[in-house]
Amino acid sequence: MIMESKRKKESPSSPESTQFPDEVLERVLAFLTSHKDRSSVSLVCKDWYNAERWSRTHVFIGNCYSVSPEILARRFPNIRSVTLKGKPRFSDFNLVPQNWGADIHAWLVAFADKYPFLEELRLKRMTVSDESLEYLAANFQNFKVLSLLSCDGFSTDGLAAIATHCKNLTELDIQENGVEDRSGSWLSCFPESFTSLEVLNFASMSAEVNFDALERLVSRCKSLKVLKVNKSISLEQLQKLLTRAPQLVELGTGSFSQELTTRQYAELESAFNNCKNIHTLSGLWEATALYLPVLYPACANLTFLNLSYTALQGGDLAKLLVHCPRLQRLWVLDTVEDKGLEAVGSYCPLLEELRVFPADPFDEEIIHGVTEEGFVAVSFGCRRLHYVLYFCRQMTNAAVATIVQNCPDFTHFRLCIMNPGQPDYLTNEPMDEAFGAVVKTCTKLQRLSVSGLLTDLTFEYIGKYAKNLETLSVAFAGNSGRGMECVLGGCPKLRKLEIRDCPFGDEALLSGLEKYESMRSLWMSACNVTMNGCRQLARKMPRLNVEVMKEDGSDDSQADKVYVYRTVAGPRRDAPPSVLTL
Repeated sequence: MIMESKRKKESPSSPESTQFPDEVLERVLAFLTSHKDRSSVSLVCKDWYNAERWSRTHVFIGNCYSVSPEILARRFPNIRSVTLKGKPRFSDFNLVPQNWGADIHAWLVAFADKYPFLEELRLKRMTVSDESLEYLAANFQNFKVLSLLSCDGFSTDGLAAIATHCKNLTELDIQENGVEDRSGSWLSCFPESFTSLEVLNFASMSAEVNFDALERLVSRCKSLKVLKVNKSISLEQLQKLLTRAPQLVELGTGSFSQELTTRQYAELESAFNNCKNIHTLSGLWEATALYLPVLYPACANLTFLNLSYTALQGGDLAKLLVHCPRLQRLWVLDTVEDKGLEAVGSYCPLLEELRVFPADPFDEEIIHGVTEEGFVAVSFGCRRLHYVLYFCRQMTNAAVATIVQNCPDFTHFRLCIMNPGQPDYLTNEPMDEAFGAVVKTCTKLQRLSVSGLLTDLTFEYIGKYAKNLETLSVAFAGNSGRGMECVLGGCPKLRKLEIRDCPFGDEALLSGLEKYESMRSLWMSACNVTMNGCRQLARKMPRLNVEVMKEDGSDDSQADKVYVYRTVAGPRRDAPPSVLTL
C-alpha cells in the first residue's frame, strides 16, 4: 500500500494521460519483454513512464559506464534481474589493458542497499573478484541466477561461496572465464539439502572437479535441464551423469577420447538413448570417429550442435549430421573442410546459424580449411540461414553474391578472410562488390563484419544500403577517412562501430558528432586519430566519454586506442593511468 500511494503521488493526471488505472497499465506492460519496446513505451506520456518505471523488473545495460548504479536505482526501484556488460569487445583480443576497469563490486554494494531482493545477475566482460562473489552470496538472500561470460579476477574460492550460501540458486553458468583453480572441491560446497539447480555450466574451467560431489549434486537436482561439464570428465563418468539426469535438454560433454571396453561402450550408448529431450549438444573434446556413433540416438531432436572444441574431419561430420534432421545452429572447426560443409548443405535444410572457426588461426602453412566452395554449398541447401560467422583463407566476390542471393534474410554476416588485405583470389579485384551485394540484398542485416581487400567503395555501399545495421566491425580496410564518413553519414540505426588498422583520421572521427549521441560505442585502434582530434570531440560532445589508451613508447600526439561512448554518469573515477579520459 505504501508503494501504491507513492506511485499515485508520482503519477499526476495530465492531458495526455491514459484512463487506465495504474494496476491495469502495469499488467499490460508486463507482456513487453523487449527492453527496446519498454523504453519506447516509457516515452509515450508521464503516466506510461511511471507505470513502466514501477513495473520494470529486468534491466539490460550494454556498457557499465553509461549509467551509475545510483541513477539506475532512482529510475527503476523494483529491479530483480540485471544484465551488465563491461569492457569493450576487443578485450577478448588483448587490446584493452588488463586493469582497464569494469569492476562489479561498486554495483553490488549499491544493489545490496537498493535491490536486496535481486535474484538474477548476468555479467559479460566484467572484473569479478572472490570478494565480490562472497559479498553477493552474503547480501542477497533470494539470489537465484549467476551467469559469468568472459569475466576475470575470480577463483574457485568465490564459486565455493556462491555454492555454500545461495540456497535458492537455480543457475550457475560459468563461460569462457579465466578461473583460477585453488580447489577442485568447490562443487562439494553445495549443501546436501540443496536441490534447486536447473542450469550448471563449468565447461570452460580447465581443472579437475570432485566427481563424487558432482554426481551427488546432479542426482539431487531433479529439475536440472542444462549440464555442461569440462574436459576433465571422462566418458565413463559422463555415462553415470546421464543415467542420473535423463531429463537434460542441454548437454556439454567432457573428453570424448578415452578407451572403452565393449560393456562401457554399450552403457554409454544406452545412456544417450535414454536422453530423449536433448536439443543442444556441445563439448566433445578430442572426439574420435570411433565414439561418435554413441551420440546418434540423442541426435533426433538436436537443434544446436557445437563442435568447436573438436577437430572433426568432413566425412565424420557427414555421418553425424545424417542423424540431425532438425538442426538449426551448427558450430564447427575448419578441419571439416568444404566436404563437411557440403554435408551441411545436404542434411541440414532447417539450418539458421553457422559458425566456422579456425582450428589454428596463426599457422599460415596450414593446408586444411574452408573456402568459398563450402560456403556456397551451404547456401544452396540451407535457405533459412540468417546468421553466419565464417573464417576462411580465400573468397570471391561472385561467391558472396551467390550466397546472399540464396539466403537473402541474413541478419548477421561476419566474414573473416584471415589474411589481411586479401583480394578476390580469382580476379585479384577488391572485395567491394561482395559486401555491396550483402548490404543491397540483405535488407534485414543488423550486424556486419568485413574483411579482405576493401576500398572506400565498400563503405559507400554500407552507408547507402545498410538501413537496419546496428553493429559494424572493420579491420585493415579503406583508402581514406571517407569510408568512415560514409558509414556515419548513413546507417541510421548504427549502435556499435569497431575499427582496427584503418586509414581513418581526425576528420573521419569528427564527422560523427550527430551520430555518436544515438550510438552505444565507437572503438578505434591503430588508425590515424590524434590526441588533438580526440580533445576536439570531447569538447564538442560533453555528454560523451572519450577515452584514449596509450601504449608504452608511442607518439605522444597519436591516440593509439580510442573508446567513445555515451553516458549519463559523467567521466568514470576508476580509470587506470594508462587510460586518459578527455
